[in-house]
Amino acid sequence: MRLLVERGETLAVAESLTGGLLAATIVEVPGVSAVFRGGLVVYATDLKASLAGVDERLLATRGAVDPDVAVALAEGARRVCRADWGVATTGVAGPEPQDGKPVGLVYVAVVGPAGRRVDELRLGGGRAAVRAGAVSHALESLVALLRSPTANSSGS
Repeated sequence: MRLLVERGETLAVAESLTGGLLAATIVEVPGVSAVFRGGLVVYATDLKASLAGVDERLLATRGAVDPDVAVALAEGARRVCRADWGVATTGVAGPEPQDGKPVGLVYVAVVGPAGRRVDELRLGGGRAAVRAGAVSHALESLVALLRSPTANSSGS
């Protein structure tokens, strides 16, 4: 979070499969209130559309576990929470596949003033391991994008 403080930028999250775990992990950091605006827990598919602004047609055609949905969630978090950066998680934590998508399939998106990144993960282990892995990857992705040459030259 130090990188966000140094840049004077803020962060918001939109979570599906992590169900608030990403936000809870972020707020464990002392002083994070200087950069963390808040987030959306949009576990139900209809809330992805009504709260985060994900296109209903995208959700209907591709389902909730999709890279474009992850990006739309991150953009929605930025917009709704008025933050510079949005981070989103969506996927299947198990114990059963969802809409033909296997357990452990996760998409993590980071969207900010310096660009965007979406990653597909195939995580193993039980439900808790999949959720924890998604949170770890989301934070690592944010840091990587903040440290990228593009982010450093953005003038922010």
